[in-house]
Amino acid sequence: MKPINLADKLDLVTTHWDPHVIAQYNDNDVMVVKFRGEFPFHLHEDTDDFFLVLEGAMTMDIEDSSHTVRAGEVFIVPRGVTHRPRADTECKVLLIEPAGTPNTGDAATASSKPRI
Repeated sequence: MKPINLADKLDLVTTHWDPHVIAQYNDNDVMVVKFRGEFPFHLHEDTDDFFLVLEGAMTMDIEDSSHTVRAGEVFIVPRGVTHRPRADTECKVLLIEPAGTPNTGDAATASSKPRI
């Protein structure tokens, strides 16, 4: 048990779209990630997707609509909903999802989610 400094952890992240696990919480991975550009449309059949924008802004494309999510805002995508996060400039995000959930919705194409 000790504090985790999100800025320090994000300084260790050098790539975009690659979540890094910073803690475990009730069988969930707590992760930080940097977004820039577009992530592919995908969905998660078995879990909701939690996004907390820490710095910058992102757009969440949901099937037939788009939502801007700014620093300090949370966006939750319900399970089974096709979505795509994107960011014109770098955006720093905290994610929470069940441990082992592939970030692309497909284990074959998912990030390895290293622990930092």
